[in-house]
Amino acid sequence: MEEKKQTGTKKRQAASGRNTAEKRRVSRQEKKRRDLRKRVFDVIQIGSAGDLPSRLFDYLLVFNIFANITVLVLGTFEQMNAFDGIFRAVEVATVLFFMVEYALRIWTADRLYPDLPRGKAVLRFLLSFDGIVDLFTILPFFFLMGFTAFRILRVFRIFHLFRINTSYDSFNVITEVIYEKRNQIISSVVIILILMLASSLCIYSVEHDAQPEAFENAFSGIWWSMTTIFTVGYGDIVPITPVGRFLAVITTFLGVGVVAIPTGIISAGFVEQYQKVQQENRVEIYRNNTSSLYVDGESAWVGTTIREVEEGGRCVVTAVVRGNLVLVPKDDVVLMAGDTLIYMTL
Repeated sequence: MEEKKQTGTKKRQAASGRNTAEKRRVSRQEKKRRDLRKRVFDVIQIGSAGDLPSRLFDYLLVFNIFANITVLVLGTFEQMNAFDGIFRAVEVATVLFFMVEYALRIWTADRLYPDLPRGKAVLRFLLSFDGIVDLFTILPFFFLMGFTAFRILRVFRIFHLFRINTSYDSFNVITEVIYEKRNQIISSVVIILILMLASSLCIYSVEHDAQPEAFENAFSGIWWSMTTIFTVGYGDIVPITPVGRFLAVITTFLGVGVVAIPTGIISAGFVEQYQKVQQENRVEIYRNNTSSLYVDGESAWVGTTIREVEEGGRCVVTAVVRGNLVLVPKDDVVLMAGDTLIYMTL
């Protein structure tokens, strides 16, 4: 009986050991998959100068984008019909590259959105601007061969590579300005639409009897008002009556002023964004270069002035804390024991 108990114990220990070993093996495999996913994510994202595979991937991506767009443009020339086979091969190769990249971006979506569960992270990527552009890079090759406008969307991916630095880039500035000024921009667009509708109905009422073939309906008036407000002036539809021409002059003047409204809003937004970035940079510089010094009773600075401290210490004193007071660091302020200097090194 004792031998059977020992045998059963050994079997349980052996089974427990096998389970532990299996768990460790699965854990190691899972860790390898996580490490691989992280490495792939680092490579396909905008790479740093010290990461050679990531930089090579960026160059390869740019090459494929330009190659794909080049064959797309050259394919519209009849003189290039003899190279259709080559163009087709280049297009197939580049689309295969885009498909692999799209799959890898879906696979690493949880790294792009680490705060979301994997399923929601994938959905977030698919519905993002990058995900939609990536999808339109691939779909036209299979389903929308006649829709060149969709295929040209792949060129927008180049914007991902024009980074000034890791936290601030020109493309983000545009999107941030438009988002922050969205209410004002929407209001200005509504004003433009109201002006277009009002001028189109007026010009239709004035010009319809004189030239019914040109101003056949209100839509013809909308086309004329758009070209007039935006000072395009195609000349395909023009008023011929005195009242119509006078209305065209008024519409043109109003159009110049109305169109300038969103332009001014966006320009002001760029100025504000630039000032914001400059302020953040100054705060960062101040935070990195600012230090404090406690002046005790044995310090050599006791009895000296702020000017002497700045000249001898090669620094700029920004404040003097004395008890519960914060003193403005004027040149003639004399330091006392117990003061705390706030200064920036030069």
